[in-house]
Amino acid sequence: MNIQKLPLDRIIFLDIETVPVVASFEELPEPMQDLWVHKAQRIKPEVFAAPEIKFEEYAGIYSEFGKIICISMGLMYQEEGVWKVRMKSLSGDDEKALLEDFAELLNENLHQRKYVYLCGHNIREFDIPYICRRMMVHGITLPPPLHIAGKKPWELNHFLDTLTLWKFGDYKSYTSLKLLMALFDLPSPKEDIDGSQVGKVYWQERNLPRIVRYCERDVLAVIRLLSHWSGLPSPDEKNITFSTEEN
Repeated sequence: MNIQKLPLDRIIFLDIETVPVVASFEELPEPMQDLWVHKAQRIKPEVFAAPEIKFEEYAGIYSEFGKIICISMGLMYQEEGVWKVRMKSLSGDDEKALLEDFAELLNENLHQRKYVYLCGHNIREFDIPYICRRMMVHGITLPPPLHIAGKKPWELNHFLDTLTLWKFGDYKSYTSLKLLMALFDLPSPKEDIDGSQVGKVYWQERNLPRIVRYCERDVLAVIRLLSHWSGLPSPDEKNITFSTEEN
């Protein structure tokens, strides 16, 4: 894939934010409490010596025990020779409604070939599988671009993952988006909270708009990174517009 020749105006850039499905371990139904303890200790026994204590911090990472509260998307377009960005965020407490709106968006845009790529950092390992699993939980029909179960890596070329692009075939380690932004001297995506704090901001502070802003900064970071790799200047803040839909 030639990074320098990507059609930036045919890409949907995206990021999701997830939180534990309930505010605390005690609020889980009893069977799910046992299953959380089993899963947590099996995955990272050194971290989850007391799984019930770590629930609030880590459960949002796992689609069986978490939910999506925000999907932020960015679209690039040219106007009078200037690259601009249109940001749109879907957010809310009603995960099913949020995912139904996202599925409709994909059906309208990717399926009709208006946009041909979904792009994000680590979307192949996290965002896309998480979205698919949560759609399955709610009985939502997966849009054609998400019909990926059992497919080979080369059949998923409509997913642009900046982590995968940076690896150049080297799969030994993870490189954070924040590190890549610093490496290429681009604005850091994190100016407020980090991923480990999202659950607290959502369940204790009840500050969803703060989480939406955090999610949007990640999308903008990916846009800036891919623009830089494509030999284009980073989009100026004055050329970025935002809209948010809450469920």
